[in-house]
Amino acid sequence: MEQEITISEEKIIEAARNVFHRKGFDGARMQEIADEAGINKAMLHYYFRSKDQLFEAVFKEALGRIFPMLLSILMSDEPIEENLKKFIPAYIDTIKKHPYLPGFVLHEMTRNPERLTNMVRSVGVASAPPKILQQLQKGMDEGRYIAIAPEQILVSVLAACIFPFVAKPMVKVALGMDDEKFDQFINQRKEQLPEFLLNGIKKK
Repeated sequence: MEQEITISEEKIIEAARNVFHRKGFDGARMQEIADEAGINKAMLHYYFRSKDQLFEAVFKEALGRIFPMLLSILMSDEPIEENLKKFIPAYIDTIKKHPYLPGFVLHEMTRNPERLTNMVRSVGVASAPPKILQQLQKGMDEGRYIAIAPEQILVSVLAACIFPFVAKPMVKVALGMDDEKFDQFINQRKEQLPEFLLNGIKKK
């Protein structure tokens, strides 16, 4: 019986991930998730009492897959320039594959920031920033980077990656893009953003 429950939960989470991918958190409906999973709504509620609880399960599963890969890049002993050139494309690809994540993060930041903080801490993300900040500070001390608070640089990197996805409708309208052109824009951003950011902090 325990094995059947595990398999059913995995099937539901996969179905929910697909629906959240298409509709986002606000647009997703429990009935649609049940239909996607091939079960009735009562069975869905047996495993997950609410859409909020189901999304938390999807989000945790995504974090468990995503952050170990991203953290392995950020915690590498390679020069920070090389790490950023690997991290930024990987981070953008991650958001592209899981477009519902930024919306959920924003949703949780206003509704339940403590739960979001606990979920992020559970995958060890808090261990990465100190090392990055130390590498940036070392670069400044050695005269390779201009004097900017390392925290400002780190937040700017993350924001530059995620903003186009959070503001996708506005970006598409402002720049006259359809979905195909937006995808081309994102692929171009993966290539050009690392150089843009690095050139912004290097001493000339």
